Amino acid sequence: MIYTLTLNPAVDCVVHAKSICAGGINRLDSEELYFGGKGINVSIVLKELGIDSVATGFIAGFTGDAINDAVSSLGIKTSFVRLESGFSRVNIKIRSQGETDLNADGPIIPDSALSLLLKQLAELRDGDTIILSGSVPSSVPKSIYKNILELLRSKEIYSVLDASGEALSLAICESPSLIKPNLSELEELSGRRLCDIGSIISCCRELQSSGAREILVSLAEKGAVLVPEKGDAIILPAHKGSLVNSVGAGDSMVAGFTAGLTIFNGDRKKALLLATAAGGATAFSPGLAKKEDIMRLFELTPAV
Repeated sequence: MIYTLTLNPAVDCVVHAKSICAGGINRLDSEELYFGGKGINVSIVLKELGIDSVATGFIAGFTGDAINDAVSSLGIKTSFVRLESGFSRVNIKIRSQGETDLNADGPIIPDSALSLLLKQLAELRDGDTIILSGSVPSSVPKSIYKNILELLRSKEIYSVLDASGEALSLAICESPSLIKPNLSELEELSGRRLCDIGSIISCCRELQSSGAREILVSLAEKGAVLVPEKGDAIILPAHKGSLVNSVGAGDSMVAGFTAGLTIFNGDRKKALLLATAAGGATAFSPGLAKKEDIMRLFELTPAV
């Protein structure tokens, strides 16, 4: 089974306006509500691709209930730890002459709730997959992803880590099966500018010597690079299309790659093709990609 972890789920309110006047009253052209967070986004796209998963993490209050209900209504199994106080965050995404995001901090997560989550994850079995995605709430130690990977070290579990900053750097020594930084996150991790594909691949090889196994680097409009444990790096260009919404594109890549490993029996090249198709389909859509859009882009990609 695949488990996705979202430590800080959210209700995303996406609002659209031709222009925004700071300090004044603004009339919106349209708005949408999305229920998710990075790990939940992965579960949703996995479901589109016919792959089941269990979504877990923390929820609180009436917004947490709404998140759980929305995810469950999609046919995704949930196993969230419910907090006794606070409410799951509401993020505002302003789409006007650019993209402006106002992300809330989220509820305080007590040690007791964190212990319940770790106890739940300790029940994972050999052959399972765990996808650890997103930022770490301020009330949770930055070492949480490291701690989870350490907890599961003795089991044959495929682990995907899609995080940034200290949470990512601390966890690499626990040898996650795959990490998925974007270019800026990779540069932050390495402490230097990476100006071409050669420098990106070289940086990834250095991270592999520090513990990371496979590395999938998303490069937005420039495509993606997969640096496997063995063999040459695989480089794919991005699909052509009009950017509608960048939120969730990276999560869709994670879902596409993870699904691809199952669908194509571990074939990394085909999994990367599906990952870039999923990321592109989401980038060209107002919300997370639908299966028909993903497969349309996948079929347009030259065979490898």
